[in-house]
Amino acid sequence: MAPRAYWNGSLKLSLVTCPISLYPASTQAEKIQFHQINTKTGHRLKQQLVDEQTGRVVDRDHKGRGYELSKGRYVEIDEEELEAVKLESTHTIEIDDFVPAEEIDERYLDKPYYIVPNGKAGVDAFAVIRDAMKRKDKVALARVVLANREHVIALKPLGKGLLGTTLRYPYELRDEDDYFGDTQSEGVEGYGRPCGPYPRHKGLQIRSAQIQGQV
Repeated sequence: MAPRAYWNGSLKLSLVTCPISLYPASTQAEKIQFHQINTKTGHRLKQQLVDEQTGRVVDRDHKGRGYELSKGRYVEIDEEELEAVKLESTHTIEIDDFVPAEEIDERYLDKPYYIVPNGKAGVDAFAVIRDAMKRKDKVALARVVLANREHVIALKPLGKGLLGTTLRYPYELRDEDDYFGDTQSEGVEGYGRPCGPYPRHKGLQIRSAQIQGQV
């Protein structure tokens, strides 16, 4: 059975656009999973929603989302409000810039995807974009909306296709000084504070700062 695409859209470089599909490059299909069971009966256990104050089981119809204003105080956020702030998916990956691969700190690498042309009509245009990236011998940086969240994605040729890897934003990384602060560093060149996976891409740096301010 052919794998199912995770995302379908377009890839754009300058004036060239082609339809593409993204497929997860990693899988957990072979991962061993365990279930919670009743050791007396061997039956599988089900989890219930319990009100932490009353201890009573809550019906799923009364399950909602809330933002914690202070300890134990929440304001309810309804689905309409969440819909209003969702990012609109343009279904286009537009390449913004090219950077040397060594400028991307490996700590920012998140999820890998295989990128292939979607349909025979886009094969030639896809090859043009892929070969142009090969000639530059750099990593392309672009933005893509996946699951209603905007991601920076690094693109590079891989065989006949492309490998796209989403990147974490700087605010998603912990400061290594919190862990290595007491470690002797004399004579050892350290990484220092991460400066971002796209230090020369001003536009993406600004977007990162905007997103961090919203968290």
